[in-house]
Amino acid sequence: MVIRRNAGPPPADIDAGDAAPAPREGEGVPTVTEFTRRLARMLDGEFADISVQGEISGWSRAASGHTYFTLKDDGAVLGAVLWRSRTLQHTIRDGMKVIASGRISVYPPRGQYQLDCTSIVPMGLGDLQIALEQLKAKLMAEGLFDAARKRRLPEFPKRIGIVTSVTGAAVRDMLTTLRRRMPTVEVVLRPALVQGAGAAEDVARAIGEINRIADIDLMIVGRGGGSIEDLWAFNEEVVARAIAASRIPVISAVGHEVDFTIADFVADVRAATPTAAAELAVRDRSELLAVLRDLDAAMAAYAMNAVRHRRRDLAALMRSRGLARPLDIVRSHQQRLDDLAHRAALALRGVSTRADHRLRLVESTLHALNPANVLARGFAIIERNGVPVTRAASLRGGEVVGIRMHDGQRSARIAPEKAAGHGMEELFTQGPEADGN
Repeated sequence: MVIRRNAGPPPADIDAGDAAPAPREGEGVPTVTEFTRRLARMLDGEFADISVQGEISGWSRAASGHTYFTLKDDGAVLGAVLWRSRTLQHTIRDGMKVIASGRISVYPPRGQYQLDCTSIVPMGLGDLQIALEQLKAKLMAEGLFDAARKRRLPEFPKRIGIVTSVTGAAVRDMLTTLRRRMPTVEVVLRPALVQGAGAAEDVARAIGEINRIADIDLMIVGRGGGSIEDLWAFNEEVVARAIAASRIPVISAVGHEVDFTIADFVADVRAATPTAAAELAVRDRSELLAVLRDLDAAMAAYAMNAVRHRRRDLAALMRSRGLARPLDIVRSHQQRLDDLAHRAALALRGVSTRADHRLRLVESTLHALNPANVLARGFAIIERNGVPVTRAASLRGGEVVGIRMHDGQRSARIAPEKAAGHGMEELFTQGPEADGN
């Protein structure tokens, strides 16, 4: 762009012959830098203190601490910056409608004007944010966010499905990370629209197609970072329900660490970035090999230690008396057996002697208590019908009783009651002999 300024005709008192020489090419034309500075001064003077309302988009804090974003409405966007030296009284995020105050400045390297903010006051949630919160509440009430329905990722997946754009950096980062960490894993890539009209439906279709492929162990669904509008496909209900219906565990990898979408809440695992999703999907091959090497070394050390112990035990056995002179052990046991047999014989003999003594004692006692032997010492037994009579008062006068003595029996009749005061021998009167003796 060239802006020329008309200076008018030359003064009348200047002679034509004395006219100044024609200017050289480009002389008096401002450079881009000069023009940008002039424009910046004009804007700074005209718009030194303004307020603008719009919806926050692309809110991003740089490593320097400064925050860059845009204000937008249905018809235009306005770049804006908030320097780190300025503090806010409210939490600001994408989708919020705000009133931003400050001045218009120009960033010369890009020739771009922007709003240098001194304050940002929320007006309320933007339309996208309202829709997001409503859908989130609906799906949460249906239980799609519940931790109980989320599945564990397979520890060693063999085939991984990826749903993303093939033109972005996200797919390159994921493939590079998977190849580096686990070169043997197979990747099935289903390209999908991740932004713009029809993106949500295409992502949902891609999730369904991956589910129809055999032997897919895990799926990664996502894209790189962007504004809330760029990521909106992953806030659509159709994508959320496709993830919830997936038979394959799903890792959501949408945007950067600070970005959250509906897909993140429904997926089995949320990764901060696409690269982080690839790291979650597979174990690091080098780490596994290191573990295997450690296990191999530990098993070898255990085996060598066991062999040393067994060698020591074998050497001790070889030096033992049992292996050096086995016949001595046999003879020792034979001698022990003879000793036990002798002790058993002595014990049996003692038992037999004691039993014989007890038998003779019982025999002597029985002999002493034998009624026949008692009668031989001069005693007699009075019997009634063959039953011994033990009480004199039980005898009635005139009753015939038997008298058993050592050498036979006799019968007798009991004297009448008047003889009760006499001695026992007077109670009886001898009757006829019972046995002829």
